Amino acid sequence: MSKKAVYPGTFDPITNGHVDIIERSAKLFDEVIVAVAKSAGKAPLFDLAERVELAQRTLAHLSNVQVYSFEGLLVDFAKQQQANIVVRGVRSIADFEYEKQMAGMNQKMFAELETVFLTPQAQWADLSSTLVRDIARCGGDVSNFVSAEVFNAISKKSS
Repeated sequence: MSKKAVYPGTFDPITNGHVDIIERSAKLFDEVIVAVAKSAGKAPLFDLAERVELAQRTLAHLSNVQVYSFEGLLVDFAKQQQANIVVRGVRSIADFEYEKQMAGMNQKMFAELETVFLTPQAQWADLSSTLVRDIARCGGDVSNFVSAEVFNAISKKSS
């Protein structure tokens, strides 16, 4: 039986921290599905189709990673994809508390669903999509925090 994992998020935009978690997950599991959630908050930088495309281009070097969009409950998407593992990145105790609660609720709805928590490499521990968006909106340089594809897309949005 192959091990198929889902890594959900809004990925607005996908950052080097996300890529770190995805690359490491790709070594742990036979297949990793990056699940780009429709909901992106009140002021998304990229629409859903753009976020999916940027993730696909950023992750093209990983043969066992696929990118799909989804809306609704993660447990329904996981069942649809025949995945029983959720990967979540945790940067802090606050992240862990929230993710632990989500994992518990997901498991109550889908008993076979296990959640695996990965911490990012130290260089990405403070990185978030929200900070990247805020820095970019203020004209700051985010090139060290995202792939070249994402940086170019952010630059086009800013001009």
